[in-house]
Amino acid sequence: MHPIKDPAVAKIFESYPPPIRQKLLSLRELILSTAAATEGVGKIEETLKWGEPAYLTSASKSGSTIRIAWKAGDPSKYAMYFNCHTTLIDSFRTLFPNDFVFEGNRRIVFAEEAVLPTEYLSFCIAAALTYHISKNTPQHKLSS
Repeated sequence: MHPIKDPAVAKIFESYPPPIRQKLLSLRELILSTAAATEGVGKIEETLKWGEPAYLTSASKSGSTIRIAWKAGDPSKYAMYFNCHTTLIDSFRTLFPNDFVFEGNRRIVFAEEAVLPTEYLSFCIAAALTYHISKNTPQHKLSS
């Protein structure tokens, strides 16, 4: 497990209820391990955006920010957020229509008791973390 270096980020994780905290820490670990295994991503910056843990490709500028969070108003669910100005969620909806619960054009929602399809989720994470690389490839330009 990757240690949390930013005390503000650690404090947010500590504020979550223990069962949800474990789920979010698992998402965090999946983001960091996927980033490490994905060519072109480089070092990930872990910080807070809108008071929620966020993962940025600040060094390489290869991708789009990913956030993870839990909301007290919906206590049995947590989510992974993607930039709403990208085509990421639309692509994920097309590829994985029955594997995730999508809300709007920015998030995938997980029920606390659900088993995550980590292989598919890892694909989504890698796609977000390489979004700026991928959108400039000739194949992407042809499909735009």
